[in-house]
Amino acid sequence: MKNHGRNWVETLRLEGYLADEEIGTALFLADDLQRPILIEGQAGVGKTEIARVLAKVKGCELIRLQCYEGLDFNSALYEWNYQKQLLSLKIKEIQKDTKAHLHDFYTEDYLSYRPILKAITAESPVVLLLDEIDRADEEFEALLLETLGEFQLTIPELGRIPAKSFPFVILTSNRTRELSDALRRRCLYLWIDYPSYEKELEVIRIKVPEIDLTLASQAAKFVQLLREETLAKTPGLSEAVDWSRALLTIGTSELSDVAVANTIGCLLKDQMDINRFRTGSFKALIDKARSDENI
Repeated sequence: MKNHGRNWVETLRLEGYLADEEIGTALFLADDLQRPILIEGQAGVGKTEIARVLAKVKGCELIRLQCYEGLDFNSALYEWNYQKQLLSLKIKEIQKDTKAHLHDFYTEDYLSYRPILKAITAESPVVLLLDEIDRADEEFEALLLETLGEFQLTIPELGRIPAKSFPFVILTSNRTRELSDALRRRCLYLWIDYPSYEKELEVIRIKVPEIDLTLASQAAKFVQLLREETLAKTPGLSEAVDWSRALLTIGTSELSDVAVANTIGCLLKDQMDINRFRTGSFKALIDKARSDENI
């Protein structure tokens, strides 16, 4: 049996993304079966980065739709260019074109292409990223069902518009709300958890190649220990990388109270969490991270 998942893991690694075989297999299946894939997990674990790396691997365009509360089809799917329609109507009136009809102004020439329509009508495959879909309203999910299930879009004035080429569709969610069963049924599913110590250390050394092994190891240990605490906002892998880069930038060679205190804003993004650090609640973790004991 061919290990397609392992092949994807190796391909992603070449682009600097460390994936396990479960991730590789999920991406292979989504690509081979031409199915959207819903990726859930905590913030900062690398969900969005998968789409960016995937576009690089495939050598295609990445079309990203950042979701938010109140997002509607005019911003995500398509919109009629009313100014262009009115201008064309005035020109025809000036020219006294009696053959003009209302449907003349509802053609593709008057469409404003938003991310989803742009992906559907692309001449070659693209990666379509619907980022943080859980931030959008449930009503917006319903607008996606046709596209996710059939790779097409229906515009009342024009009819059904099928995909010219099948886009690779990735949806990400931080689980701030539960997504509908209808949307989940149309997608393959992948959960990405916080990385193990070994993976976090490896990612830090890849993303911050100048960092010394000792400092990288201590940074990875500290983040792992910090995630065991009760935090308002738990740091993700992206924060661990940013923090490691900050430690290197200030010239520290190993963790110290001063070095961590001066850079803690790269890691903790909530005032209550930072106050707990300032009052000493987390300072014992620095000594643990500097020890040779396994975490």
